[in-house]
Amino acid sequence: MRIFGGALAGLFLFGGIVAAGPAAAGGQDACAALAGMRDARLDLVVTAAGRVPAAAPGSVRAQPYLPPIPVALPAHCKVHGRINDRTGAGGVRYGIGFELALPDDWNGRFLFQGGGGLNGSIAPPLGATGAGDVPALARGFAVVSTDSGHRGEGFDASFMQDQRAALDFAHASVGTTTQAALLLVERYYGAAPRHAYIAGCSTGGREAMLATQRWPELFDGALVTAPAMRTGFSNLALAHARAVFARAAPRDADGRPQLARTFGADDKRLVLDGLLAQCDALDGLADGVIEDAVGCRFEPARLQCPGDKRADCLDAAQVAALTDAFRAPRDASGAPLYVDFPYDTGIVHEGPGIPGFLPSDGPDILAAVMPAADGFDVDAQARKVRADAVQMLTDTATWTNLGTFLGRGGKVIYTHGMSDPWFSAWDTLDYFLRAEAANGEQAWAGASRLYLVPGMGHCGGGTARDQADLLTALVDWVEQGRAPDRILAEGASLEGRRPLCPYPTHAHYLGGDPASPDSYACRPTQ
Repeated sequence: MRIFGGALAGLFLFGGIVAAGPAAAGGQDACAALAGMRDARLDLVVTAAGRVPAAAPGSVRAQPYLPPIPVALPAHCKVHGRINDRTGAGGVRYGIGFELALPDDWNGRFLFQGGGGLNGSIAPPLGATGAGDVPALARGFAVVSTDSGHRGEGFDASFMQDQRAALDFAHASVGTTTQAALLLVERYYGAAPRHAYIAGCSTGGREAMLATQRWPELFDGALVTAPAMRTGFSNLALAHARAVFARAAPRDADGRPQLARTFGADDKRLVLDGLLAQCDALDGLADGVIEDAVGCRFEPARLQCPGDKRADCLDAAQVAALTDAFRAPRDASGAPLYVDFPYDTGIVHEGPGIPGFLPSDGPDILAAVMPAADGFDVDAQARKVRADAVQMLTDTATWTNLGTFLGRGGKVIYTHGMSDPWFSAWDTLDYFLRAEAANGEQAWAGASRLYLVPGMGHCGGGTARDQADLLTALVDWVEQGRAPDRILAEGASLEGRRPLCPYPTHAHYLGGDPASPDSYACRPTQ
């Protein structure tokens, strides 16, 4: 893949003087020579560039809250840059900040690393999403990461007051940063990448998703995990669930619902045991993992006490909450505003990491953007979402015509944890099926795969085999034409490896050693 040819490689402004000819790759001088470079077309300036030595296994983390990278990271040139650096609305400094890692032993590939939350910070450019134990940088990819055009923490949305910053976050920073990074890659190595990829989860998954929709000529392959593709309506669904749980929750002395006490520890154990009793063995093996999520038809009513509440059953209010909270909220006309949430083993997860769907005492990261549980008005909230221009701008759930991306041979792998408490895996499935209808069954089957991961929460975690090398599968598909089928996965808390199977199949136990992947076949729901 060549976006920019060699003729562009030497057309940079350096200190106001045009510098021609590619820099020689590898070495302190070649890296340092990138510092101060400018490109007028992209309003790009390289603010710093320097060598980073090789890092030993376990010495670097992709994020502070994630375990360390278990493999060595190569020596590389680290480039810091800004695009469209300016003073915007409210006198705030805006512009797209990015970091680009250029490994000494480059494999000719480029990866855009997606962000998270509302972005606002630059994560280390490692390319860890969907890469198993070996991130893209350790494989020799050139990797770029970005703040998407603003600085801020977590879910600080104040940048939305600035038009350009809002546009950059919504979609533009993906294309602009990629074009800048590709120019620098060609400048440093003297050659354009042969192939370009994008991978991310949550907001990063939305960015990978929008890349296939709005930047179809830039990327050859995309890895889309748990995409935050219509957060207005997913947040509405979560607020609806909280309102449902609030009705069943005990009250404090001031009459406020105590959500964390809606289900006690014993109640959650009952829910999990009941769920496993109804759905676990559908895949041929009762092992605490629900592989056949599509075939699971959990009935909470079967857990209800025949009379008063007892330790071995749920009361009527709890059963009603367990039933209604997982259902899509509906407006006054009865039309669904989102999709259902799956029943999966991670719904009772207490930690570490993001708690499961059922209320708990764990950290509630989304509390700040949630309406109050008491007095929640579904229709009023739906009107607010529909009137929100930012939601319209960031929404990637609507556009399904990927004809240009597919026509160029682009490939996309979608993944979603079945226990994700923020974004329903059924929403990703819904998009996948709508895209199939829009692009044609044959074309879609030749270019896309969806893997639903049992037990996995948001972007990982839970009691799940959440470590799988999807990046290799994507690269082999793009470059060798080998379409992925079963992909082996493992998890820190589970024994052995097991195949992840592409929708509409699941890992079905055939017999033999349950810890061996050879004991399973990918089969559709019966």
